[in-house]
Amino acid sequence: MKYLKCLIVLTVFASCKKEKTEEGELLIEKATAIHKRVMTLDTHVDINVANFTDSINYSQKLENQVNLPSMEEGGLDVAFFIVYTGQGELNEEGYDKAYKNAISKFDAIHKLTEDIAPDRIGLAVNSQEARTIYASGKKVAMIGVENAYPLGTDISRVKEFYDLGARYMSLSHNGHSQFCDSNTGETDDIWLHNGVSDLGKEVIKEMNKWGMMIDVSHPSKKAMKDMIELSKAPLIASHSSARALCNHSRNLDDEQLGWLKENGGVVQTVAFASYINTEKDKKYKEELIKKIDELAKEQNITLIPREEIGKLEGKEREDAILDYVRLSKEAKIKMISSEFPPVNVVDFVDHIDYLIEKIGVDHVGISSDFDGGGGIEGWNDASETLNVTIELVKRGYTEEQIAKLWNGNLLRVLDEVEEVANKIQSSQN
Repeated sequence: MKYLKCLIVLTVFASCKKEKTEEGELLIEKATAIHKRVMTLDTHVDINVANFTDSINYSQKLENQVNLPSMEEGGLDVAFFIVYTGQGELNEEGYDKAYKNAISKFDAIHKLTEDIAPDRIGLAVNSQEARTIYASGKKVAMIGVENAYPLGTDISRVKEFYDLGARYMSLSHNGHSQFCDSNTGETDDIWLHNGVSDLGKEVIKEMNKWGMMIDVSHPSKKAMKDMIELSKAPLIASHSSARALCNHSRNLDDEQLGWLKENGGVVQTVAFASYINTEKDKKYKEELIKKIDELAKEQNITLIPREEIGKLEGKEREDAILDYVRLSKEAKIKMISSEFPPVNVVDFVDHIDYLIEKIGVDHVGISSDFDGGGGIEGWNDASETLNVTIELVKRGYTEEQIAKLWNGNLLRVLDEVEEVANKIQSSQN
């Protein structure tokens, strides 16, 4: 009798397990089909110009998070490649250096799409071009500018950047720019402009005139409020999440979300671990560093202190980084069953759920910040993009809703910004 009871329990357990497996397989099958039909668009992918040469480029499977092989493997269709410039001194020397950096990144993106791999990726400057290139079977590159600092004080550079393909730009990054205050002012409560400067107001007019989306992911809350009041077109937050779930100044609080909804804009939820769950990420990384140090000792490797790597150059710097990359991979494997799990796709989609609950599915999108610090367990590079769609399907999102999240909402804003620009230009002719 005891044996029979055990047999029944085992049979029921096996049946339940099989049912769950079949259910999971059907879910993955459904999500995969949706993923293939929906054009996936990531609004924030950083680049390194060293990866855009004749010998080392995105046609190869590199160690970075986004390249053509990884995009093709994971079904990431559109990437906004970022012309990023760190904040420097507000003087002519700083502006000149920043401008040269920006142009080098514009040139790199054009080289990829025009010389290196035009048969695999094309540059789009509007929604129709993005959809046409996607329909042809190629990947799509678009361009965003992170930090308007390279404009210097020359407002005509807005049109110059627009002509080079830029379709969104943030007026600041980490540190106050000549155009507006940054969210980083929250650290010491020191502000340079108390929002948007007079020069920044002129830039906003130019961006509206030519059809460039205004990005509020890095500017301060007051600067964002000013931008919404000044702009004739909807805004975007190209890579931010919900502050109510993670109290980081890079995220948007409920009041800001309300402004964005009323403005008709969109917030592109970002897969940046410390912006998704700061405490969880901190605990995981502390344990990861311990494991890396332990592995280094076991393998008799002398690690260069992390804070010193940036001061190195050439092969010495590359070797130091490679040591950390290799040991990090080994350490992560050892931590799979750790009591300190990494921030993952589930945590990420929790933010999407919250944002939709607050402002509706028409105002939320998706971004990674890959190669700029972004990446979470389950979506740590472009090859894992399907996992985001799987989690959305798992939570009951329809294909129509998933399409809005992956591309529709962002491209709708781009179209509306273009319409505003056409009206402004017509009225001035």
